[in-house]
Amino acid sequence: MTTLIDGKKTAREIRAWVADEVARTVRERGRVPALATVLVGDDPASAVYVAAKRSAIREAGMGDVHRALPPHASQAEVAAVIDELAQDRDVSGILLQLPLPGGLDAGALIDRIPAGKDVDGLTTTSAGLLARGADGLRPCTPAGVLKLLDTEGVPLRGAHAVVVGHSELVGRPMARMLLQRDATVTVAHRHTLRLASVTRQADILVVATGVPGLIGADHVKPGAVVVDVGIHRTPGGLQGDVRARELDGHAGLLTPVPGGVGPMTIAMLLANTLAAARQSPSRS
Repeated sequence: MTTLIDGKKTAREIRAWVADEVARTVRERGRVPALATVLVGDDPASAVYVAAKRSAIREAGMGDVHRALPPHASQAEVAAVIDELAQDRDVSGILLQLPLPGGLDAGALIDRIPAGKDVDGLTTTSAGLLARGADGLRPCTPAGVLKLLDTEGVPLRGAHAVVVGHSELVGRPMARMLLQRDATVTVAHRHTLRLASVTRQADILVVATGVPGLIGADHVKPGAVVVDVGIHRTPGGLQGDVRARELDGHAGLLTPVPGGVGPMTIAMLLANTLAAARQSPSRS
């Protein structure tokens, strides 16, 4: 039988723990952790994602700081907002919602966020800290995947993990984080030749390609752990990068879409915001 990994349950537990720890932090330090979200433009999906993050932040007892800029905002205008938030000692973390409108250099803007406030773990400095194995804030989705694997008791040391996808947001940091847990890691992607022959070697298969239904039963070793990071709206409903029906009774563990990795991303964002607040110097 294939066991579905309940990301909603684990996310609820993390969010409850964060809320308790926020209350304790406020009592002990007299400061309320706060997340600043920056939304540029009027993309409907981005607006929904930011609203969900802000709601979760408030539910956890943290401060909700929001900056909305018009679609025609210039690079300098967005940079000025980020710089202001970077200097604000009442702001623990900064999240620049992606994607940005055309004409803006997302990488340059992200790199204006101080590493200590980089709750998405996307700055060049944060990526360098991860590559070196040094302490720092980690990207939320890969961190959530590791938390799910740990919760399910999946052994990582010595396991062969195949990550399908090499984005800076998920694939590359996921591979680095698995390596730091002593897994043997292979990175593949949608253009990998004979992809199925690579993925069938995996004890743990993490799929984050952005291609609906790319991975099926012929890509998966029987009994493997399959983590589906993708989520796509289709006429038939939400679908991941994995053809989940084909894996029923074939995979050992599988994250469903929805209800698997998705809820973990916001949960880990809350955990990162709390960690950033605790690492920031106390106000004198």
